[in-house]
Amino acid sequence: MTSQSEDPDLAAVHLPVMADRVVDLLSPALRSDAAHPGPRLFVDATLGMGGHTLLLLAAHPELRVIGIDRDTDALRIARTRVTAAGFADRVTFVHAVNDAVGEVVAEHAPGGRVHGILMDLGVSSLQLDEIDRGFSYAHDAPLDMRMDPTGGTSAADVVNTYPAGELVRVLREYGEERFATRIVSAVVKARAVEPFTTSARLVDLVRTAIPAATRRTGGHPAKRTFQALRIEVNDELGVLRRAVPAALDSLAVGGRLVVMSFQSLEDRIVKRLIAPRTESTLPPGLPFDIPGHEPEFGWLTRGSQQADETELAANPRAAAARLRAAERRRDAA
Repeated sequence: MTSQSEDPDLAAVHLPVMADRVVDLLSPALRSDAAHPGPRLFVDATLGMGGHTLLLLAAHPELRVIGIDRDTDALRIARTRVTAAGFADRVTFVHAVNDAVGEVVAEHAPGGRVHGILMDLGVSSLQLDEIDRGFSYAHDAPLDMRMDPTGGTSAADVVNTYPAGELVRVLREYGEERFATRIVSAVVKARAVEPFTTSARLVDLVRTAIPAATRRTGGHPAKRTFQALRIEVNDELGVLRRAVPAALDSLAVGGRLVVMSFQSLEDRIVKRLIAPRTESTLPPGLPFDIPGHEPEFGWLTRGSQQADETELAANPRAAAARLRAAERRRDAA
């Protein structure tokens, strides 16, 4: 039986989230014209199956792309789709985590600067839909959740080996789970009898541990636990805290960073990392700026933007998306 990751045609059914808005925000920095002749360089730091990249390549004939992803299956599908579209000679594929964006740009971009960077965070449609990856609480599968399946710690390792206090921290901090202590207490008792290997057993345990009244509202009872484990397994928030500053530092003047997050923890981190660089370095209250102290970056979005009703009707997974964007206005002093 052919899996989804082995059939590139199936990738076409996955819709890139907020695609029109992403293209609109990035295009002014990626457009070659009299003021900006020659190829422009763009980094898709979370390439996935290449949906956003394909749209930008089609919109900008001179665009060159560096596509980064930690998931080897995603890279393979993206390469197949880019090749089928006739753009293979314009894309460099890199197997890396996106917090390596600075090193990747230094290696592949002349002058070590690029004109646009996109980060589409969280778990991809490919990872959610491929059952044997263990990301979904809706299907029984090996308890894995690694975005890079070639190595690292699995969700089963976390559930079976973390001390109780550390597991509680993971569920509270990354899943904002109110009943973390109850869930972890049940996990510790159950794993002493038999280690967890599949998702269904964990889902059943979480459902039982959460009070019945709570289970009737607020979505699937295992949602927050699975989110927390996935974030821990892949160090998603640690990676994000390193990746955003590296991306900002990699932009040329006029270059733009677009970050799309899918949960509040990510969105808050993105805002906190970009905001200080959109402010003057002079003491507050001065009625003027001194050259060299103006903000390095300016916001292109007011707060975080969301998908519109038309997109939500066509792609319900866009409901959680929050988009922020900023532009480099000057080089750092």
